Amino acid sequence: MAKKILIIDDDPDVVFALRMPLESSGYEVHDAHSQETGLAAVDTVKPDAIILDVMMDTHTAGFQLAQKLHGPTAKEEHRQIPILMLTSVHQTTPLRFGPDEDYLPVDDFIEKPVDPKVLIGKLEKALKK
Repeated sequence: MAKKILIIDDDPDVVFALRMPLESSGYEVHDAHSQETGLAAVDTVKPDAIILDVMMDTHTAGFQLAQKLHGPTAKEEHRQIPILMLTSVHQTTPLRFGPDEDYLPVDDFIEKPVDPKVLIGKLEKALKK
């Protein structure tokens, strides 16, 4: 049975660009386009991994959703789902951040524009945890 990947990103072009290599690699891909619909999709899709954009409804929507899914008040079943954070923040601003158990509870980062080989490699690594 194919692993289910949930892409949460408000840009349909990015979703399409991610969907192609994921489906070509045998993954079942679902998508949501906001923090709110993404959180609902986690419960309905029950993904094996999440690819989460940083900036959607707000500049920090991805950070907030990561906290809801992996933070101290998160459901236990949500904490088990690996999150790969998709961002171009490092390329467009001087801000630097990385996974942090308390502040930014994600498994890894994927920089935009996405290299399909990097995407699949990081996803496979996250799914093995």
